Amino acid sequence: MSRLVVVSNRVADPRKTSAGGLAVALAEVLNNTGGLWFGWSGKIIEPSGEGTHRDPPLHTHQAGPVKLVTLDLNREDHDAYYLGYSNGVLWPVFHYRLDLADFDAGYIAGYRRVNQLFARKLAPLLREDDIIWVHDYHLIPLAAELRALGCNQRIGFFLHIPLPPPLILAAIPGHDWLIRALFAYDLVGFQSNADHSHFCSYVQTEAHAQNLGEGRWRAFNRTVQAGAFPIGIDVEEFTALTNAPEGRDMYERMRREYSRRKLLVGVDRLDYSKGLPQRMRAFRELLTRNPETHRSATLIQIASPSREDVSAYGDILHELESLCGSINGNFGELDWMPVRYMHRTVARARLPGLYRASRVALVTPLRDGMNLVAKEFVVAQDPQDPGVLVLSRFAGAAEQMPEALLVNPYDTEATASAIHLALQMPLEERRERHEALIKTMRRFDVHWWCDTFLETLAKAQAEETGTPWLRL
Repeated sequence: MSRLVVVSNRVADPRKTSAGGLAVALAEVLNNTGGLWFGWSGKIIEPSGEGTHRDPPLHTHQAGPVKLVTLDLNREDHDAYYLGYSNGVLWPVFHYRLDLADFDAGYIAGYRRVNQLFARKLAPLLREDDIIWVHDYHLIPLAAELRALGCNQRIGFFLHIPLPPPLILAAIPGHDWLIRALFAYDLVGFQSNADHSHFCSYVQTEAHAQNLGEGRWRAFNRTVQAGAFPIGIDVEEFTALTNAPEGRDMYERMRREYSRRKLLVGVDRLDYSKGLPQRMRAFRELLTRNPETHRSATLIQIASPSREDVSAYGDILHELESLCGSINGNFGELDWMPVRYMHRTVARARLPGLYRASRVALVTPLRDGMNLVAKEFVVAQDPQDPGVLVLSRFAGAAEQMPEALLVNPYDTEATASAIHLALQMPLEERRERHEALIKTMRRFDVHWWCDTFLETLAKAQAEETGTPWLRL
């Protein structure tokens, strides 16, 4: 069996379920193949005079049969590669926010430099029969850099965030360089059919790629296969979390404390892509139009801190806090606050109990690659008395979850109406919707995602020519 080599911006110990989605997804195959996981250590080396521009040493840690290999980044590279190009250009553009992208700062040189560094340090660790799986927007050019060093292993790439339509993507200076880099992979995976469609449209119109059928495209003397591989969650693992002591304790506490209320829940990172101000305006509209929800509907909104050194995040934090304060000030009573807002991270083990105690989940991003909170909420529900999912049509999850109440988060009145419908939905309809949703969650879980991607990569057609890949 070929060894799996995973490359991502950050590395997690696959033995720890608290590490979250990607670690849980990859744990089994990494363990079975004695795999290697390579990425940034999270540590920044501050300038200290001579020698600061030398390649950083590798740190190796054994996690059972899996080898974790990391490297540090110096301050200049981190700021250009991570803060600058990855999160200052690619993140906003890929989430359709051209107005927030910083195109003129020259970050691209640092982005390329760090990808070259990753390739240079990873290449000597590779075996001839390794299968390499690269993750997310931080590392789009990595395969091209590995090919330039002579690496001929099968390499796959998965984009965890959305891919925008061609005209938005084309706003990035050097956009053609990014897409050309994707052709160094054997397989490129996207979260949704919409994202895959955007890729196909781009390579046809901008790269004039030849459509070979069955998801295969030829351009730049390379053939790449592309497809949609929607990521799921580990249903059994999350069910176990729901029934674990901490999950049950949270459920019981919420039920006691809010016995006279109908709980709504939102769990998000504080990010402009999540549509949090729009969600609050829709909730305010619900309270304005439906007086019977007063002293009844209570929204618990968790907004975990995220990149607070960036001005756009400070702006949305202030807007969100202002909206929450305004709603509570205008509608609250001495014994009822309509919004319980928390700007902090809640332990993963406690979330299933919160989900299960909630009548409605609000998952209303303006744009999201997938959004696993929607799937976690469904899995955590009691099948005999399930809650209702209100889901943005602009989340990748919407393609798999048509039984949710799909909304346009930009339409405040329609979203408020959907929330009201969710609060009033009869038990029989809630059960029917939940039964269909949980069936999909079980069929297309995280293990299906991992297995399907790796099986497709293993079958991807070998490159027809022996032409060396030229450095971009």
